[in-house]
Amino acid sequence: MAKILLCDDEQRIRRVLVDFLKRESFEVLEAEDGEEALNLFNTYKDEFKLILLDVMMPKIDGWEVCKEIRKQSSIPIIMITAKSEEYDELYGFQVGADEYITKPVKPLILIARMKALLKRVESDVSRTNHTIYKAKDIEIDFSARKLFIEGKPVVLTQKEFDLLFYFIKNQKLALEREQILSAVWGYEYYGEDRTLDTHINRLRVKLGTCSSYIHTVRGVGYRFEVI
Repeated sequence: MAKILLCDDEQRIRRVLVDFLKRESFEVLEAEDGEEALNLFNTYKDEFKLILLDVMMPKIDGWEVCKEIRKQSSIPIIMITAKSEEYDELYGFQVGADEYITKPVKPLILIARMKALLKRVESDVSRTNHTIYKAKDIEIDFSARKLFIEGKPVVLTQKEFDLLFYFIKNQKLALEREQILSAVWGYEYYGEDRTLDTHINRLRVKLGTCSSYIHTVRGVGYRFEVI
């Protein structure tokens, strides 16, 4: 049974989602504001498998909660919000969200996305089977989903790690944007490819001195190559 954290200040929404989630055998802990969400995360962070996080919450909003969690964890985060503008969605990815769902939430769609996200984490760990990748200043422990740059740990979001994983599996190949979106986002991807650019830019920032390993292939997409 996967333990998840549900953060939303609307009790009615929490009640509906908890009902659906428990039917799917999820164990749910609830928070009604950002402060409580961070307290629960800090208490149970080694047990949570995924976080559902509303944006507009009292005390500390979802954006700030997401930022704080990302300082120490790559746990999958799905943002739930009434904000439907493209800018808001892109900002959600910029602060570290893996998925972005607008209200009113369709519980069955939400659960499908949750399961897909959790399945990808499990399958990536299974396929890599404790594989360690090293090249110059970069080191990746695929089973632990940890990245080290010049020996220092770097926290990635679920999607950022998935991107890096896909690049390394296909290093030196010129990958089309549609290939990357299909492989990393799968059926749940509905947005524009600006989402990909946002994630690539954030991944490059986190790679720091290794950012040049991700090459832009004009008119095609991207290529990962250590030169």
